[in-house]
Amino acid sequence: MTVVEADSGRLKGEADEPGWEVDPDDEWGVAVIATVGRQLKLRREAVGMRAGEFGTAVGYGEDMVYKIEGGKRIPRQDYLVRADEVLGAGGLLAATWEDVKKVRYPRKVRELAKLEGQAVEIGVYECNSVHGLLQTPDHARALFEAAQPPYSPDDVERMVAARMARQSVFQRDPAPSVHYVLEEAVLHRRVGGTMVWRRQLEHLLEVGRLRNVALQVMPTNSDAHPGVDGKIELLKFPDGTAVGRSDGAFSGRPTTDPKQLRILELRYGTIRAQALSPRESLAFIEHVLGET
Repeated sequence: MTVVEADSGRLKGEADEPGWEVDPDDEWGVAVIATVGRQLKLRREAVGMRAGEFGTAVGYGEDMVYKIEGGKRIPRQDYLVRADEVLGAGGLLAATWEDVKKVRYPRKVRELAKLEGQAVEIGVYECNSVHGLLQTPDHARALFEAAQPPYSPDDVERMVAARMARQSVFQRDPAPSVHYVLEEAVLHRRVGGTMVWRRQLEHLLEVGRLRNVALQVMPTNSDAHPGVDGKIELLKFPDGTAVGRSDGAFSGRPTTDPKQLRILELRYGTIRAQALSPRESLAFIEHVLGET
């Protein structure tokens, strides 16, 4: 869904740019998008505009208008703003973006982003790939495109956008304390090709220099450590509660049990102690980048 192409005046549809479909299992999302679609339709009909005429006015195909009004497609902000102008809604339709943006990403991503947005401390050990909060858009896209069975182009773009939106955690005020430990092998995997890979390494250096971020590298030639079973994540909140997860513990499920959290904290603390220091780690990444 986009506005009219500047070079041709042609209305774009789904074949030109990915749109976001509503997840039928996301009850809240379905309700919100259906309500917004109904408001759009009622307003359009109240001013006596046909769907095709309205679509031309806002720069979208008629089929997309019907899908949005029917609650089958998630409208983007530019659509709502333009619809508000065309229908003379006085800002009422444009204001629905505040509700739409809360459900535009998959439910699981929203739940994760909510936890990350509330945490005062985030700790992650990652052994297989660069963590989502550290990824560039092109790196994330390459990972999603490599999935089997493959995701549709629509799903890929939606997931990339959702992952990038989560990174707003770095701009929070007050900023959370964030620390990562990445296995060295992750730095050598040229996801997306050389240029995408180089930009990912440069991005790691940028994030690793933030005052509230500690980025560490676990050298491949290090001895065995408690992370050999897989990823570990720990999030701590202002009220003293926490949630953690590990691929190699408690069936990989999130836990808030104090005893289980202490086990994860012990493992994660041991991993951090064995890894290179943040200063050494940034120098290590710069060395890898310089070898290309």
